Amino acid sequence: MATADTLTEQLSQVETEYDQTVREDIELFRKQAADRLAGKLTDDELRPHRLRRGVYGQRQEGVQMIRTKVPGGLLTSDQMRRMAHVADEFAGGKGHLTTRQNIQYHFVPLGRVADLLHALADIRLTTREACYNTVRNVTACSYAGLLPEELFDVQPYSRRVAFAFLHKELTDNLPRKFKIAFCGCPEDCIATRINDVGLRPVMRDGQRGFRMTVAGGLGPLPTESQVLHEFVPVDDLVRRIEAVIRVFNVHGNRKNRMKARLKFVLRERGFEWLRDTIEENYQDILRDGGIPMPAEVPENFGGFRSHPAPLGSGDLLPLYEPGSPAYLHWKQTNIRAQKQAGYSIVNVKVPQGNLTGDQMRGLADLADQACDGNLRFTMTQNVVLAWVPQGALKRVYGALGKLELNGGAVDEISDPITCPGAYSCNLALTKAMGLGAALASVVEGYDDPQVRKMRINISGCPNSCGQHWIADFGFYGNARKLAGPDGVKREVPYYQMLLGGTMTEFGLAVQSLPARLAPVAVERVIEHFQKNREGGESFRQYVLRNKVETFRALTADLVKPPMDNPEMFRDWGDDIDYSLKLGRGECAA
Repeated sequence: MATADTLTEQLSQVETEYDQTVREDIELFRKQAADRLAGKLTDDELRPHRLRRGVYGQRQEGVQMIRTKVPGGLLTSDQMRRMAHVADEFAGGKGHLTTRQNIQYHFVPLGRVADLLHALADIRLTTREACYNTVRNVTACSYAGLLPEELFDVQPYSRRVAFAFLHKELTDNLPRKFKIAFCGCPEDCIATRINDVGLRPVMRDGQRGFRMTVAGGLGPLPTESQVLHEFVPVDDLVRRIEAVIRVFNVHGNRKNRMKARLKFVLRERGFEWLRDTIEENYQDILRDGGIPMPAEVPENFGGFRSHPAPLGSGDLLPLYEPGSPAYLHWKQTNIRAQKQAGYSIVNVKVPQGNLTGDQMRGLADLADQACDGNLRFTMTQNVVLAWVPQGALKRVYGALGKLELNGGAVDEISDPITCPGAYSCNLALTKAMGLGAALASVVEGYDDPQVRKMRINISGCPNSCGQHWIADFGFYGNARKLAGPDGVKREVPYYQMLLGGTMTEFGLAVQSLPARLAPVAVERVIEHFQKNREGGESFRQYVLRNKVETFRALTADLVKPPMDNPEMFRDWGDDIDYSLKLGRGECAA
């Protein structure tokens, strides 16, 4: 049996080897980037190297988008401060939270990327394999370790799985991206069923394990995952996942990128073949060895601390006595009971996932002063603060107010999920965040509980970065040509509207509508729902009962409206006419 000193020595060796690998990899990329800038490499030659490091091209020339992994969505306050430093030093003072618990930076010159990567590595954050044909960021339940309903905390297992597959030859040149998600809460807040591997905790005869699903995915052709194992013991997790990855690596479609995900292997070969072939690979791993399950991960990786930070009391925060109903509304909508007596979970609403460097620093300070020194990114582009003393809630609300982050109605209809869209992405057709802001202002006045609990998800193209398939109202961008008053046909931004999606069921496609009229369509559907729903009926049940034809008729006059209003030719957030511009697609989130 290993002693504490032995374990400490082993961890130190793991950290030394990991840090050396990371630094050498960054310096290799620095040389590759310098060669590109000097004309010694073409952009095509550099592309796979930068994508492996989480570095995307943007539609704007000469700058990059950098995607930083946050394994399990958990990070320390010091890591958040480093995120703020990176935003201010390299990315114009801003960062964007994604639906896979990453944070993205935009408009970073290629020549500065290596310095940015070193700044992240100082605190053991990485961008490695956040893009490209790799095992992407491993996501985990935002409430792990906090809810009375969970069987056990999934975070320790999610970060060990994330570390196991990082910087491995098997996992950095797959046929396409590969996604893994862990969730322990009853509502499945991380949507495990839309992942290549989804894991939900199970207890069997006193032993911890996971129910394992495989081959889920969104994109233009969404596919629900299938149950592969009802129970995988925790010590067997990495071997079982590696067996799935091995099958995908060999049988994924490397010739047609549009059919390269694991879900297409399932569709084309059938579940029985997929299950049996995965089992064959698992038996090979048992005989010949595979990637081992790490005993632990380096300090700070996935928010790991060998010595947890002391809990903050909130006493150092300024006194705050709310003088309006806003605090009570925030407390009602943003606070959740924690299983540890005397503490609460605070959900911080981050409009469309956009944070400034100052806001990041403020949240980090708040995590130290009134929480457990950690922050959690959610799939809904918000931030969770845990271990907040119930007596400190007013002070926390006041502190969030100074950061302009004390909005209520978190994860409700007025808190839409959006990808960056045509703001920066080569593949996007529309500016999803512009529509998100427009819809948020239209729906924020509803007080009907059934309406308020709906969700709006928006993507700038069909690739589902905004996860439009699993929202009550889903939208994805497209374009058409329509004639203006002068008879000349010009491009017009449109959105395909979907209705009735949930975390486990995909929405129904209704029809494509001009971007400027999407808010009108939402208002009409909500009004129809309020007037025609049956007692106890969910929105999805109402949509299925009324059928797609009802909603097509309800919005038919919006599809090709009179084009005498010049704003119809403009995307939300723009003051110039829309123009369809597409660059080379690289790697949708």
